Amino acid sequence: MNTSIIKSTILFALVLCSCMACGNKMSKHQGAQEEPKLIKAPVFNADSAYKFVADQCNFGPRVPNTEAHRRCGDYLVAKFKSYGATVVEQKVDLTAYDGKTVLKARNIIASINPMAAKRLLVCAHWDCRPWADNDPDSANWCKPVMGANDAASGVAVMLEMARLIQTQPLNIGVDFICFDAEDYGLPQWENYYMDSSSSWCLGSQYWAAHPHVYDYRPRFGILLDMVGGMGCTFSKESYSMRFAPQVVDLIWKTAAKLGYSQFFPTREGGYITDDHVPVNEIARIPCVNIVPYFTEGPSSFGPTWHTVYDDIEHIDPNVLKAVGQTVIQVIYNENQ
Repeated sequence: MNTSIIKSTILFALVLCSCMACGNKMSKHQGAQEEPKLIKAPVFNADSAYKFVADQCNFGPRVPNTEAHRRCGDYLVAKFKSYGATVVEQKVDLTAYDGKTVLKARNIIASINPMAAKRLLVCAHWDCRPWADNDPDSANWCKPVMGANDAASGVAVMLEMARLIQTQPLNIGVDFICFDAEDYGLPQWENYYMDSSSSWCLGSQYWAAHPHVYDYRPRFGILLDMVGGMGCTFSKESYSMRFAPQVVDLIWKTAAKLGYSQFFPTREGGYITDDHVPVNEIARIPCVNIVPYFTEGPSSFGPTWHTVYDDIEHIDPNVLKAVGQTVIQVIYNENQ
């Protein structure tokens, strides 16, 4: 996730046009709800999700082109399949910010009820930052990030939801997508190359231009990024508010109905360059980003962001629970 562009409030005219186009295409079904009805949904198991975080971290940092990355990818495919999902992989060579490094990227798409016409998209990135370039100690800047929160947490929530859906089947379809090469963007210390938001979110950029299904049209998408860190709360991210305000409203009101208002305050955050941007701009799918916003500290993403301290010891099961229960409730509320 970008370090300087990420906090920018600059929007190009193309983005504005894309936002309006996506907003105009949203159906009445996705409109704001005063009081969302809570259809019976499975109880999200935070301990199970926590274990899924630990399982990913046990492979080591999942940096593209490493053995840890390859082995964890195999694990994710096997896990989703074990929960009844149909899995499609997009294996593609992507070029990093320097124009030279070739990343052996792997988007993993796990579909529940792949033949169902009505669908939802839930996504997260699964790769780790190659450099802890936001660490307070410069001696750590070239060390890879373990990525317990910044990658593993979002994937863990999706795995737990896939497990639960197997126990209480849905009529609609759900596509869980693990995007690769999100976090290989320009390092903070790099001065030779021009900073650009296009050096981030490479896997989702590719998928948005080459979806796994022709003319893929889910009702909406939800991106989960850093959804397990201690002290995390989730403001209404600004791109999400421009692209899909009705879906933001639906998620935040559902969280409040479930008693998780302290995790989903009704304040707005900043514009964040993340995987939901190409999903909105390129694929034209209204997609909301659930991402933390810290008002104090060295980073708006929390004290462990892009540091060597992004490890399992800094994961809070209560945060996983709040996000996981909210999102699975949204899914089951749409199961009509």
